[in-house]
Formats: sequence, structure tokens, C-alpha cells
Amino acid sequence: MIVETINLTKRYGKLVALNNLHLKIQEGECFGYIGPNGAGKTTTIKILATLLQPTWGEARVCGHVIGYESRKIRPLIGYVPDFFGAYEDMVVQEYLEFFASAYNITGRQRTRVVGDVLELTDLVFKRDAIVDSLSRGMKQRLSVARVLLHDPKVLLLDEPASGLDPRARIEIRELLKELRRMGKTIIISSHILHELAELCTTVGIIEQGELLFHGPIEEVLRRAKTSVKLHIRVTEQMDLAALLLQRTKGIKQVEQHNGALIVELERRTHDFSAVARLLLDNNFKIREIKEEEVNLETAFMRLTKGMVQ
Repeated sequence: MIVETINLTKRYGKLVALNNLHLKIQEGECFGYIGPNGAGKTTTIKILATLLQPTWGEARVCGHVIGYESRKIRPLIGYVPDFFGAYEDMVVQEYLEFFASAYNITGRQRTRVVGDVLELTDLVFKRDAIVDSLSRGMKQRLSVARVLLHDPKVLLLDEPASGLDPRARIEIRELLKELRRMGKTIIISSHILHELAELCTTVGIIEQGELLFHGPIEEVLRRAKTSVKLHIRVTEQMDLAALLLQRTKGIKQVEQHNGALIVELERRTHDFSAVARLLLDNNFKIREIKEEEVNLETAFMRLTKGMVQ
């Protein structure tokens, strides 16, 4: 287990930011951390980054215990906060060389490593630009480049796409996909849930410091699927089709929305071939019939209560 927390708890006076958090993240996983503002995501990531001490409980990274072996952990992790830090008056290459020297990367090796991360993050053409002149998206890519200098095993990314325009979000997502292919273990918190679904292998849903779910994305989608809903379009006489379906056994509810019939089946009904057959037998021409998919955003809304501390 490359990252593990056991009864991890963090209190600020009477406020419980984390309450007995249990996480297990395997090497090579891309773990998406989901929750409303104030749920405890940033607190968790800062503890794993050795920037906060837990009130009680234990957190381990690569087998080392945070608090007791933090010096051994720091060379193994790369932490990207949600907003860019200082040193904005440096040029990009100087900025990266400064941090490389902090990791005792010197001489020709430093030149090579800086060149490699500039290429990986597609910032070669900006190597002589002042950091403060970069766009928000490029600054985030530079933040990722910085934490890759020492080739960490675990990347901790706190809202890396926050405030980015659509193009910059796509570029960050593709960069993270490449890092995942390279075998990095990635822990990423984000509010852009559909992008997490494309990127992550497992997710954790947290609310008010309590972990509500932890597991594969397929499992969280299965849990959130309370019933089968069909979107049906017929060529004509939609009102009559709706009336027919409303009177049919196994159908819970029928609504009309944007030129389609939204048909909710009874909880235990999963085979909807009979619905199509019923319509055809009654001389309705079907233009489209498809099952409504449960996505990560839907799952998040159904599994959380929208509470913040």
C-alpha cells in the first residue's frame, strides 16, 4: 500500500475537519478525492504532504509514518497546491533550476532534468519567460513541472484545474494522463467531476470530514443508480405513447421533457426490451430509445447531502 490512513483525525478546536479517515491507495492508482468545500479534502492532502500534523490517527506514505518519518517522505512526494506560490519574478528555467538545486540535483544532471520536465509539460517555448507573465494554465503546468524534478512516486494535486479555462483544463488533464501512464500514483481533488471520471481509477467521496465512499468508479456509479430511466423519442403522438406507458406494469413514472419521454422503470426492472416491443406493437415508430447513464456528478449529488462545516 503506497498511501494509507488509519483513524486519521484532524480537529481545529471544536471543529472536526477529518473524522477517523480510512484510505488505502495502491501504487499506480489515480485517486479522485471528491467533496464540497470544507469537507476535508485539502486537510487530508496537506497531512499527506507533511504540512499538517494529525490530531490523532496515522497516515503512511510509501510505508513511512507522517510526523515521525516526514524527512523520508518528502523526497517521495510532489505537492501541487490550488494556487501558484512565490518566485514569480524569476524566468521559467531559473525557477526550475532553483528547485532542482534544493533537491541536490546539480551540474549536467540538473540541466538534463530541467529540460526533460519542460518537454514533458510542454513549456520548452516558455523557458525564458518571466513566471509572472504566464497564464494561469501555464503556471499550473509549471507547478507540475516543479514537483517532477526529483521524480517523486506520489503526486498530491489540490484542485489543479481550479480557475482554468477549458483549453487549459484539457491540457492539464492530458498531462496527468501521461503521468499516470508513467506509473505515478496520483491523488487529485477536484470539483470538475466529469474530468475525474475520465482520469481516475478510484474515487473517495467525503462530506463533513467523513468518508462516505472509497472504491472503483464503477462501484460508486452502481451504488448511485437507484432505478433505470429510459429516454424515448417517437415520431408522433407522444401524448398517446406516454398514456400507454403510464398504464403499463413495471413502469413507475413517465414524464415529457425536451421532446422525449422520460420513463422510469420499477426498481427491480432492468430489462427494457418489453417497453420497445409494447410501443412497436401499438404502431408507434421509435426514433430513439436509450438508458440514462449515471455519471460521477449524479452519483455525487445522490450520495452526499450538500452539508458543509
